[in-house]
Amino acid sequence: MISDITVKAKIRTQTGSADSRRLRKAGMIPVTVYGDRKAPLSMVVEAKQITMILRSESGHNTIFKLQAPDQEDTNVMIKEWQLDPVTGKLVHADFFRISLTEKQRVSVPLEFAGEARGVKIDKGILEHSLREIEIECLPTEIPEHITVDISGLGLGEHIYAKDIKVAANIRVVTPPEQAVVAVLAPRVQEETIATEVAEPEVIKKGKQEE
Repeated sequence: MISDITVKAKIRTQTGSADSRRLRKAGMIPVTVYGDRKAPLSMVVEAKQITMILRSESGHNTIFKLQAPDQEDTNVMIKEWQLDPVTGKLVHADFFRISLTEKQRVSVPLEFAGEARGVKIDKGILEHSLREIEIECLPTEIPEHITVDISGLGLGEHIYAKDIKVAANIRVVTPPEQAVVAVLAPRVQEETIATEVAEPEVIKKGKQEE
């Protein structure tokens, strides 16, 4: 989804872990900018601004403008990002240059609407196999989410990727037979839980015998 956000950047002139630590202490992070058949660039941006983009409603699908001295303003998206395993803070990101006239493949969150008939009437268990779906469309047409109506879903029934309704300008890339959501019988769910609980005890017993 295209936005009016502009992120100011600087060309990164030093590399290495020591420089990365210095940048992070200053509230900055290193980023790599690539794509659009141009050479990759190592740059530095403000960590807080990128974190806010990732936490926004459109998240990593947000298209924003990257602005740097002596460089042409570029539309980019966040393709990859790395968090510190201890603090959870953003430590690195990869930006992908975007042409607004070329279709892109992106993953978009699914939003499930309604209460499944199999849950409401038959007390089944709703199971989600996918929380997002891959689509292809122009960058300016990327939706924040895709709504899936599950109200008609009965006990033992599935919704597959091929069943998801999208706008005519969007193509679903996820395999058509990929299950998205289903309603399971309560007994099947209980048996699965019982098996999962029993497995660690069998492994533990085997280790004691050794």
